[in-house]
Amino acid sequence: MIYTVKTTQTIEIVKTELEAKAKDLGFGVLHTYDFKQILHTKGFPIEKEITVFEICNPPGAQQALSQIAAISVYLPCRISVYEEDGHATLATIGFEDILSSVDVNEDFKTHMILIYENVKHVMHSWDSK
Repeated sequence: MIYTVKTTQTIEIVKTELEAKAKDLGFGVLHTYDFKQILHTKGFPIEKEITVFEICNPPGAQQALSQIAAISVYLPCRISVYEEDGHATLATIGFEDILSSVDVNEDFKTHMILIYENVKHVMHSWDSK
């Protein structure tokens, strides 16, 4: 499942502000991928602006990787920012679905859901503008 949030903000504003908003909630931006630019340089241009931000909450990552090494395929958390109808849309993986498919204790699931709620909070940072 993919979790999406539509904003009334432009993609430029969201891309400029995302790192600071993520930091306020305990995440750092590890890397960004500008797919329009990347694919253009490979000879496969696309029209749509799409940038993926890899964000990490180190304590959450440590706990997740200590419990389930295979969860590393979903880390770091990614937030995709792309333009639709002149406004930014943000998307990420539905982490609750992932957690419901693994056999771990409820305390761990609760902790991971709280971290994912912070990812969603970052994504909703532009709701009131």
